[in-house]
Amino acid sequence: MVWGSELWVLSGYPERMSVVSDGPYAGLTLNELVAKEKDRLVGKAVYRRFGDEFPLLVKFLDVHAPLSIQVHPSEELASSRHGAHGKNEMWYVIRAEEGAKLLSGFSRSITPADYARMAVDGSLVEAIAEHRIAPGDVFYIPAGRVHALCEGCYVAEIQQTSDMTYRIFDYGRKGLDGKPRQLHTELAADALDYTVYDSYRTGWTPNPDGEATLVDCPHFSTSLLDLGKPYEKDLSGLDSFLIVMCLEGSGTLRSGSETVPLAADQCVLVPACCSGVSFEPGAGGRFRMLLSHL
Repeated sequence: MVWGSELWVLSGYPERMSVVSDGPYAGLTLNELVAKEKDRLVGKAVYRRFGDEFPLLVKFLDVHAPLSIQVHPSEELASSRHGAHGKNEMWYVIRAEEGAKLLSGFSRSITPADYARMAVDGSLVEAIAEHRIAPGDVFYIPAGRVHALCEGCYVAEIQQTSDMTYRIFDYGRKGLDGKPRQLHTELAADALDYTVYDSYRTGWTPNPDGEATLVDCPHFSTSLLDLGKPYEKDLSGLDSFLIVMCLEGSGTLRSGSETVPLAADQCVLVPACCSGVSFEPGAGGRFRMLLSHL
Protein backbone atom coordinates (compact mmCIF):
# COMPACT_ATOMS: atom_id res chain seq x y z
CA MET A 1 0.00 0.00 0.00
CA VAL A 2 1.14 3.60 -0.44
CA TRP A 3 1.11 4.01 3.37
CA GLY A 4 2.74 0.72 4.42
CA SER A 5 1.77 -2.95 4.30
CA GLU A 6 -1.41 -4.87 4.99
CA LEU A 7 -1.64 -8.61 5.64
CA TRP A 8 -5.09 -10.16 5.24
CA VAL A 9 -4.63 -13.24 7.43
CA LEU A 10 -8.19 -14.55 7.19
CA SER A 11 -10.42 -13.35 4.38
CA GLY A 12 -13.57 -14.41 2.57
CA TYR A 13 -13.55 -11.22 0.50
CA PRO A 14 -13.84 -12.22 -3.18
CA GLU A 15 -10.78 -10.38 -4.50
CA ARG A 16 -8.41 -11.47 -1.70
CA MET A 17 -9.62 -14.82 -0.47
CA SER A 18 -7.75 -17.07 1.95
CA VAL A 19 -6.91 -20.56 0.66
CA VAL A 20 -6.62 -23.76 2.72
CA SER A 21 -2.92 -24.65 2.82
CA ASP A 22 -2.97 -28.35 3.67
CA GLY A 23 -5.09 -31.34 4.69
CA PRO A 24 -8.01 -32.87 2.77
CA TYR A 25 -9.38 -29.46 1.74
CA ALA A 26 -6.07 -28.00 0.53
CA GLY A 27 -6.62 -25.55 -2.32
CA LEU A 28 -10.19 -24.60 -1.40
CA THR A 29 -10.93 -20.95 -0.76
CA LEU A 30 -12.36 -20.00 2.61
CA ASN A 31 -15.84 -19.49 1.17
CA GLU A 32 -15.66 -22.85 -0.65
CA LEU A 33 -14.80 -24.40 2.69
CA VAL A 34 -17.84 -22.72 4.26
CA ALA A 35 -20.01 -24.06 1.42
CA LYS A 36 -18.72 -27.58 2.05
CA GLU A 37 -18.83 -27.65 5.86
CA LYS A 38 -21.62 -25.08 6.41
CA ASP A 39 -22.71 -24.78 10.05
CA ARG A 40 -20.01 -27.24 11.18
CA LEU A 41 -17.49 -24.54 10.33
CA VAL A 42 -19.28 -21.30 11.19
CA GLY A 43 -22.22 -22.27 13.44
CA LYS A 44 -25.93 -22.69 12.82
CA ALA A 45 -27.04 -19.09 13.41
CA VAL A 46 -24.06 -17.69 11.48
CA TYR A 47 -24.75 -19.93 8.48
CA ARG A 48 -28.43 -18.96 8.44
CA ARG A 49 -27.41 -15.31 8.40
CA PHE A 50 -24.49 -15.32 5.96
CA GLY A 51 -24.74 -18.54 3.96
CA ASP A 52 -21.50 -19.46 2.17
CA GLU A 53 -19.83 -16.10 2.86
CA PHE A 54 -17.36 -15.98 5.75
CA PRO A 55 -18.51 -12.93 7.74
CA LEU A 56 -15.30 -11.54 9.27
CA LEU A 57 -12.04 -10.25 7.84
CA VAL A 58 -8.91 -9.91 9.98
CA LYS A 59 -5.67 -8.11 9.14
CA PHE A 60 -2.33 -6.90 10.45
CA LEU A 61 -1.48 -3.33 9.37
CA ASP A 62 2.08 -1.95 9.43
CA VAL A 63 1.77 1.80 8.99
CA HIS A 64 4.70 3.92 7.71
CA ALA A 65 2.75 6.94 6.44
CA PRO A 66 -0.70 8.31 7.35
CA LEU A 67 -3.64 6.47 5.84
CA SER A 68 -6.24 8.50 4.03
CA ILE A 69 -8.90 10.20 6.13
CA GLN A 70 -11.94 8.01 5.56
CA VAL A 71 -15.30 6.75 6.72
CA HIS A 72 -17.17 3.49 6.23
CA PRO A 73 -20.86 3.34 5.33
CA SER A 74 -23.38 1.53 7.52
CA GLU A 75 -24.87 -1.81 6.55
CA GLU A 76 -28.05 -0.08 5.37
CA LEU A 77 -26.27 2.59 3.33
CA ALA A 78 -23.80 0.16 1.74
CA SER A 79 -26.61 -2.23 0.87
CA SER A 80 -28.81 0.41 -0.74
CA ARG A 81 -25.99 2.13 -2.64
CA HIS A 82 -23.67 -0.73 -3.55
CA GLY A 83 -25.39 -4.03 -2.76
CA ALA A 84 -22.56 -4.67 -0.29
CA HIS A 85 -21.96 -5.01 3.44
CA GLY A 86 -21.13 -2.00 5.57
CA LYS A 87 -17.95 -1.89 7.57
CA ASN A 88 -17.67 -1.77 11.35
CA GLU A 89 -14.18 -2.50 12.64
CA MET A 90 -11.80 -2.37 15.59
CA TRP A 91 -8.08 -1.79 16.08
CA TYR A 92 -5.80 -3.32 18.70
CA VAL A 93 -2.42 -1.59 18.90
CA ILE A 94 0.34 -4.21 18.97
CA ARG A 95 3.33 -1.88 18.66
CA ALA A 96 3.70 1.89 18.53
CA GLU A 97 6.74 4.05 17.98
CA GLU A 98 7.33 6.98 20.32
CA GLY A 99 4.85 9.73 19.48
CA ALA A 100 2.65 7.52 17.29
CA LYS A 101 -0.98 8.54 16.95
CA LEU A 102 -4.22 7.85 15.16
CA LEU A 103 -7.29 9.89 14.27
CA SER A 104 -10.81 8.91 15.32
CA GLY A 105 -13.99 10.98 15.58
CA PHE A 106 -14.62 14.70 15.40
CA SER A 107 -12.99 16.91 18.03
CA ARG A 108 -15.43 19.76 17.49
CA SER A 109 -18.85 20.22 15.97
CA ILE A 110 -19.03 20.85 12.25
CA THR A 111 -21.96 20.99 9.85
CA PRO A 112 -22.32 19.16 6.53
CA ALA A 113 -21.63 22.50 4.85
CA ASP A 114 -18.41 22.86 6.89
CA TYR A 115 -17.44 19.34 5.87
CA ALA A 116 -17.93 20.05 2.15
CA ARG A 117 -15.57 23.02 2.36
CA MET A 118 -12.97 21.44 4.69
CA ALA A 119 -12.75 18.19 2.73
CA VAL A 120 -11.74 20.17 -0.35
CA ASP A 121 -9.23 22.56 1.23
CA GLY A 122 -7.64 19.86 3.42
CA SER A 123 -8.51 21.47 6.74
CA LEU A 124 -10.83 18.63 7.81
CA VAL A 125 -7.97 16.98 9.67
CA GLU A 126 -7.99 19.94 12.07
CA ALA A 127 -11.49 18.94 13.24
CA ILE A 128 -10.66 15.28 13.88
CA ALA A 129 -9.66 14.04 17.35
CA GLU A 130 -6.01 12.99 17.63
CA HIS A 131 -5.03 10.16 19.98
CA ARG A 132 -1.53 9.26 21.14
CA ILE A 133 -1.29 5.49 21.25
CA ALA A 134 0.61 2.73 23.05
CA PRO A 135 0.57 -1.08 22.85
CA GLY A 136 -2.71 -2.45 24.17
CA ASP A 137 -4.83 0.52 23.13
CA VAL A 138 -8.17 -0.42 21.55
CA PHE A 139 -10.38 1.65 19.27
CA TYR A 140 -13.78 0.52 18.02
CA ILE A 141 -14.58 2.26 14.73
CA PRO A 142 -18.31 2.02 14.01
CA ALA A 143 -19.61 2.81 10.55
CA GLY A 144 -19.93 6.58 10.20
CA ARG A 145 -16.90 7.51 12.33
CA VAL A 146 -14.20 9.49 10.53
CA HIS A 147 -10.78 7.94 11.16
CA ALA A 148 -7.20 7.32 10.00
CA LEU A 149 -4.17 5.43 11.24
CA CYS A 150 -0.90 7.37 11.26
CA GLU A 151 2.74 6.41 10.87
CA GLY A 152 4.56 4.36 13.49
CA CYS A 153 1.88 1.90 14.50
CA TYR A 154 1.35 -1.82 13.97
CA VAL A 155 -2.22 -2.93 14.62
CA ALA A 156 -4.53 -5.91 14.38
CA GLU A 157 -7.82 -5.11 12.67
CA ILE A 158 -11.07 -7.09 12.96
CA GLN A 159 -13.92 -6.07 10.69
CA GLN A 160 -16.94 -7.16 8.72
CA THR A 161 -16.15 -8.81 5.39
CA SER A 162 -16.22 -5.64 3.35
CA ASP A 163 -13.81 -3.35 1.54
CA MET A 164 -16.34 -0.50 1.48
CA THR A 165 -14.38 2.66 2.25
CA TYR A 166 -15.11 6.28 1.38
CA ARG A 167 -11.79 8.11 1.06
CA ILE A 168 -12.25 11.77 2.03
CA PHE A 169 -8.74 13.23 1.94
CA ASP A 170 -5.41 11.67 0.96
CA TYR A 171 -2.77 14.42 1.17
CA GLY A 172 -2.58 14.67 -2.63
CA ARG A 173 -0.84 11.30 -2.93
CA LYS A 174 -0.70 9.12 -5.98
CA GLY A 175 -1.49 5.41 -5.91
CA LEU A 176 0.89 2.57 -6.71
CA ASP A 177 -0.17 2.99 -10.35
CA GLY A 178 1.11 6.57 -10.38
CA LYS A 179 -2.36 8.06 -10.72
CA PRO A 180 -4.13 10.28 -8.14
CA ARG A 181 -6.08 8.14 -5.67
CA GLN A 182 -9.84 8.34 -6.04
CA LEU A 183 -11.75 10.35 -3.43
CA HIS A 184 -15.37 9.81 -2.39
CA THR A 185 -16.05 13.18 -0.78
CA GLU A 186 -19.72 13.46 -1.77
CA LEU A 187 -20.58 9.85 -0.91
CA ALA A 188 -18.96 10.29 2.51
CA ALA A 189 -21.11 13.31 3.38
CA ASP A 190 -24.20 11.16 4.02
CA ALA A 191 -22.19 8.38 5.69
CA LEU A 192 -20.54 10.53 8.37
CA ASP A 193 -21.63 10.67 11.98
CA TYR A 194 -21.05 14.33 12.89
CA THR A 195 -21.69 13.74 16.62
CA VAL A 196 -18.88 14.79 18.96
CA TYR A 197 -18.36 12.19 21.71
CA ASP A 198 -16.60 12.56 25.06
CA SER A 199 -14.20 9.69 24.31
CA TYR A 200 -13.29 7.57 21.30
CA ARG A 201 -11.03 5.07 23.06
CA THR A 202 -12.41 1.68 24.01
CA GLY A 203 -11.77 0.93 27.66
CA TRP A 204 -11.04 -2.59 28.86
CA THR A 205 -9.82 -4.35 31.99
CA PRO A 206 -6.71 -6.60 31.84
CA ASN A 207 -7.13 -10.21 32.96
CA PRO A 208 -3.69 -11.89 33.18
CA ASP A 209 -3.80 -15.60 32.28
CA GLY A 210 -7.42 -15.25 31.21
CA GLU A 211 -9.70 -13.49 28.72
CA ALA A 212 -10.42 -9.77 28.77
CA THR A 213 -13.35 -8.52 26.68
CA LEU A 214 -12.32 -5.72 24.31
CA VAL A 215 -15.27 -5.21 21.96
CA ASP A 216 -18.71 -6.82 21.98
CA CYS A 217 -20.90 -5.43 19.21
CA PRO A 218 -23.59 -6.84 16.87
CA HIS A 219 -20.97 -7.57 14.20
CA PHE A 220 -18.30 -9.41 16.25
CA SER A 221 -16.97 -10.04 19.73
CA THR A 222 -13.23 -9.84 20.49
CA SER A 223 -11.28 -10.60 23.63
CA LEU A 224 -7.61 -10.58 24.57
CA LEU A 225 -6.11 -13.82 25.85
CA ASP A 226 -2.82 -13.09 27.62
CA LEU A 227 -1.18 -16.27 28.91
CA GLY A 228 1.83 -17.36 30.91
CA LYS A 229 0.34 -20.78 31.63
CA PRO A 230 -2.01 -23.28 29.89
CA TYR A 231 -5.63 -22.26 29.38
CA GLU A 232 -8.74 -24.16 28.30
CA LYS A 233 -11.75 -22.56 26.60
CA ASP A 234 -15.15 -24.22 26.43
CA LEU A 235 -16.77 -23.67 23.02
CA SER A 236 -19.78 -25.95 23.45
CA GLY A 237 -22.29 -23.10 23.79
CA LEU A 238 -20.75 -20.65 21.34
CA ASP A 239 -22.39 -21.73 18.03
CA SER A 240 -19.71 -19.83 16.11
CA PHE A 241 -16.25 -20.25 14.67
CA LEU A 242 -13.37 -18.82 16.71
CA ILE A 243 -10.59 -16.76 15.10
CA VAL A 244 -7.28 -16.76 16.98
CA MET A 245 -4.78 -14.04 16.03
CA CYS A 246 -1.38 -14.29 17.70
CA LEU A 247 0.02 -10.91 18.72
CA GLU A 248 3.09 -11.91 20.69
CA GLY A 249 5.01 -15.04 21.66
CA SER A 250 4.23 -18.53 20.45
CA GLY A 251 2.55 -21.73 21.56
CA THR A 252 0.14 -24.44 20.47
CA LEU A 253 -3.61 -24.87 20.16
CA ARG A 254 -5.22 -28.24 20.78
CA SER A 255 -8.74 -29.44 20.04
CA GLY A 256 -9.53 -33.14 20.15
CA SER A 257 -6.66 -34.96 18.42
CA GLU A 258 -5.54 -31.87 16.47
CA THR A 259 -2.54 -29.75 17.50
CA VAL A 260 -1.64 -26.53 15.69
CA PRO A 261 1.44 -24.34 16.32
CA LEU A 262 0.89 -20.59 16.44
CA ALA A 263 3.35 -17.68 16.42
CA ALA A 264 3.18 -13.91 16.23
CA ASP A 265 1.42 -12.52 13.14
CA GLN A 266 -0.28 -15.85 12.44
CA CYS A 267 -3.95 -16.80 12.62
CA VAL A 268 -5.91 -20.01 13.23
CA LEU A 269 -9.59 -20.65 12.48
CA VAL A 270 -11.24 -23.00 14.98
CA PRO A 271 -14.44 -24.57 13.54
CA ALA A 272 -17.77 -24.24 15.32
CA CYS A 273 -18.00 -28.05 15.63
CA CYS A 274 -15.11 -28.04 18.14
CA SER A 275 -16.41 -28.29 21.69
CA GLY A 276 -13.32 -26.74 23.21
CA VAL A 277 -9.77 -25.62 22.61
CA SER A 278 -6.71 -25.50 24.85
CA PHE A 279 -3.80 -23.06 24.63
CA GLU A 280 -0.25 -23.97 25.65
CA PRO A 281 2.35 -21.16 25.81
CA GLY A 282 5.79 -21.81 24.38
CA ALA A 283 9.01 -21.40 26.31
CA GLY A 284 9.60 -17.91 27.69
CA GLY A 285 7.50 -14.76 27.54
CA ARG A 286 3.77 -14.24 27.18
CA PHE A 287 1.48 -15.94 24.66
CA ARG A 288 -0.83 -13.09 23.67
CA MET A 289 -3.78 -13.54 21.27
CA LEU A 290 -6.99 -11.96 20.09
CA LEU A 291 -10.05 -14.24 20.02
CA SER A 292 -12.93 -13.20 17.74
CA HIS A 293 -16.31 -14.73 16.94
CA LEU A 294 -19.88 -13.80 16.09
